[in-house]
Amino acid sequence: MSSGALGQAIFAFHLVVIAFNVLGLLAIPLGAALKWRWVRVRWWRTLHVASWAAVALQAALGRACFLTVWQVQLTGAGPAAPLIARWVESVIYWPLPIWAFAAIYLALFAAVIALWFGVPPRLNASPAPRR
Repeated sequence: MSSGALGQAIFAFHLVVIAFNVLGLLAIPLGAALKWRWVRVRWWRTLHVASWAAVALQAALGRACFLTVWQVQLTGAGPAAPLIARWVESVIYWPLPIWAFAAIYLALFAAVIALWFGVPPRLNASPAPRR
């Protein structure tokens, strides 16, 4: 696999991680209100907290996400990306100073921690009822 293709694979994985983090923030309170059992599954919630902790820690330390760094290192400054890729990157990569990202990510991490206590996970929560 070429370094450019690996860089694009990392970008795709990065999109999945972002979607997981953001959708989890929305799904947990909605799922609690609608009595969705899967939002209380402990391993899923632990993974969500850990992912947000990594994001918040990197931002608090003034560092870019390691996935972003790897992607940039692997893709380099080659030819212009296709239109859709440029659009997606403009949605993900905002031209803000790192302190702004740190503030946003730390606030969102605090929301994730609040959800851990407000909608606590259960050890025995299963995604579907057993018959």
